Amino acid sequence: MIRLVPIVAAVAALALPAAAQDFSEGSEAREWGLFGERKATFAARVADPLCEFTGECAADCGGGDRQVVLIRQADDAMVFPLKNAQTAFNGAVADLAPYCGQTVDVDGLLIEDDFVGATNVYLVQRIRPEGGEWIRANRWTDDWAERHPDAAGPGPWFRRDPRILSEIEDEGYLGLGPEVDEAFIADWF
Repeated sequence: MIRLVPIVAAVAALALPAAAQDFSEGSEAREWGLFGERKATFAARVADPLCEFTGECAADCGGGDRQVVLIRQADDAMVFPLKNAQTAFNGAVADLAPYCGQTVDVDGLLIEDDFVGATNVYLVQRIRPEGGEWIRANRWTDDWAERHPDAAGPGPWFRRDPRILSEIEDEGYLGLGPEVDEAFIADWF
């Protein structure tokens, strides 16, 4: 049994991930209290992941219809900006796509969690184009409002989004059909 302890310790040490590079210096990101989050600011090229993986490239990173990635200058790592600075979990494409192919500085939260398999997941809060000033990454709801002028009104955007309302009409609130919704609502409310 005593002989197993050094072997188990050695295997455990090999299984631990290598210490990630620290990008927190100079970051002014607002912490969210998410598991595995760290403040991170770095320079990166805004890119289309489909282009990076397959060579199928759109001139403008898909014009906002594709996810974008950040190719970090320090280590050439592909970082996935899945959220912007808004309190809702809105995507970062609207904020980053205008910089397709350009190098920008970004500031936000980097999520690294081996337990759930999150690697290089990024919540971008600010963007600074080369030679420019910091810009808050919060364009998503403004872009949504421009695309859906007939959906103006009070409350959160998702309560008025035509795509969401269409899905609810077809599939019900529970995703099981309007008939199931009727029975659920009658039973619970």
